Amino acid sequence: MLTVQIVLFDGFDLMDAIAPYEVFCAASTYTDKSLKVELVTAEGPRPVTSGVNGLTIEAIDTLDPEREGIILVPGAAGDVEGDGPDSIPAILGKAMNTGLTTKVKAALEHKDIVIATVCGGSLLLAMGGVLEGRHAVTHHLGMDLLGATGAIPVPARVVDDGNLVTGGGVTSGLDVALYLVERELGPRIAHEIEQLFEYERRGTVWRAKGMVPSTHKSLTDNEPSIVMNQTTVISDILPNEKTQTSVFDGNWDTTIATPVGKLEVKLYITTSSNVIQGTATQGDETIPFVNPVLCDNKLTWSLPITKPMRLNLKFEVAVDGDQMSGFAKAGLLPASKLTGKRIN
Repeated sequence: MLTVQIVLFDGFDLMDAIAPYEVFCAASTYTDKSLKVELVTAEGPRPVTSGVNGLTIEAIDTLDPEREGIILVPGAAGDVEGDGPDSIPAILGKAMNTGLTTKVKAALEHKDIVIATVCGGSLLLAMGGVLEGRHAVTHHLGMDLLGATGAIPVPARVVDDGNLVTGGGVTSGLDVALYLVERELGPRIAHEIEQLFEYERRGTVWRAKGMVPSTHKSLTDNEPSIVMNQTTVISDILPNEKTQTSVFDGNWDTTIATPVGKLEVKLYITTSSNVIQGTATQGDETIPFVNPVLCDNKLTWSLPITKPMRLNLKFEVAVDGDQMSGFAKAGLLPASKLTGKRIN
């Protein structure tokens, strides 16, 4: 028997979960109960409250990462903007800390288990470091954030990356479930469900197979010279910025206020031969700045972090005496305020 575990968490999106639930229940009917659908949580049986208007649904079991079949993770429903407790990033962050991503990561190691996501479900897993290097899709507003986690964003309705199948926006739950029914049980069952629901699956399912489209044109003779000119301009500017870059030098104690809690980060910045460099230390992990650039008295750089979630953050800071202020940002996540002071 094929088992489908649909994972619920507080603040989940109803359509993300219920649309696939109905598809799989219909598949069970058309296959003489050879498919079983369960609503589960990472913590165990309990009532789970959805996002937006808070409908409570009872999860009957605990997510089992070793059970053969399909594990489907929905996205969240909440505020798109802002960083309050009801914002989508905050909801996903809380779900990530329930043990859900740890169990899904373990499940991905089993070749007879398929992980499926709908909408922000892929972001939830990606923020937990589960999708690094995997092709995936999410809601169009979250594609930049998906890329910032190390996943490979693909702008398709449904993306098939072997034992990982992801869907885009909210209504893609129907498409993900119908595709999985076709893939696991055959096209006749999927077609019968389409007839029942009066819904036809949308779009071509993207897979890393076949010919690669020749859409990337070669550089023209003029384009390399443009890059060279830009490099020259930067080289000309840096020597004149020596005094300005020195105001960033030193050890800094900083705090980054993120939607999932405050991060205490120590920065070490130094300037040598007109080149500014830096490192960030969080706990026992020290990471060098990536591409630090000084412009208009502001220092910017990128930084891959792993705690509290896996993200590539973009920083922009300014200094006033021994006080530092600025922000860190990744994709659609609200910019997180950074404050700090020089300690020496």
